[in-house]
Amino acid sequence: MPRFDLPLADLENYRPAVAEPSDFDEFWEATISAARSVGGEVSVTPIETALSEIDAFDVTFPGFAGEPIRAWLLLPARRSGPLPAVVEFNGYGGGRGLPIERLGWAASGYAHLFMDTRGQGSAWGSGGATADPHGTGPSFSGFMTRGIEAPEHYYYRRVFTDAVRAVDAVRSLPEVDAARVAVCGGSQGGGISLAAAALSDDLVAVMSDVPFLCHFERAVGMTGQDPYQEIVRYLAVHRGAESNVFETLSYFDGVNFARRARTAGLFSVGLLDPICPPSTVYAAFNAFAGDDKEIVVYPFNEHEGGQAHQWTAQARFLAERV
Repeated sequence: MPRFDLPLADLENYRPAVAEPSDFDEFWEATISAARSVGGEVSVTPIETALSEIDAFDVTFPGFAGEPIRAWLLLPARRSGPLPAVVEFNGYGGGRGLPIERLGWAASGYAHLFMDTRGQGSAWGSGGATADPHGTGPSFSGFMTRGIEAPEHYYYRRVFTDAVRAVDAVRSLPEVDAARVAVCGGSQGGGISLAAAALSDDLVAVMSDVPFLCHFERAVGMTGQDPYQEIVRYLAVHRGAESNVFETLSYFDGVNFARRARTAGLFSVGLLDPICPPSTVYAAFNAFAGDDKEIVVYPFNEHEGGQAHQWTAQARFLAERV
């Protein structure tokens, strides 16, 4: 894949005018408040695995509208006192899979909550377990255009609310130090983590790896790859709907959440990434409100970014802040 986006020097100063609705804060305050007002219990059930040094639990917590969201909780078997926690969100199309698939955070002494993404989990990996019981108007196959006719109905309103409630859920656990909670994720998970960081109070850090769901108007016009192409194909049929579609998306743009995230932030970007173009990542990074922020650049990588190298960078970054 050849370089197709701005030169690195221009990316480092790229601060585009990203549309932000005047009622953005009110919309999200009302949404999160309504979800929290429903209440609901966090269920934590131990499960048997072949692991001897990590304890695994099947978790269900109330998400958007109190609807049940599944997650895995992993804890170091030998632990004392409340632990710092990492809440992780998954990439597009994947589910929570199996608890043995992500051991790094628990093996490093953290409580690790890995959230299932509602309705997803059948595109790759080991499967998901959370339904999305909401219907949708006309939409293209996938998740990007579900409910896109209005922000109140858009799919990611539910997902982002689930993410905030995941943070609430992990903070309620006696094994967790509620003052030392971080969020992370790659691609879609990176975009979700930015929303969770903006909409949750007093997080220690957000670690957003090659984030998706940022700077929609540029991404949709620049990349020929899914998932952004789902929006292109929708608009190719729903001619004249551009204004309404991009108004809806402005409530969910990672750049607008980055402007409100006042914690420590670690980002990563692949300069050859055809799925989440580098300029869309830098738009969020440069808008990020926290003073303590870093971005790791992978000049010759596409959407895979740094993979295990980036997890190592995250582990070092977080250890310095908890």
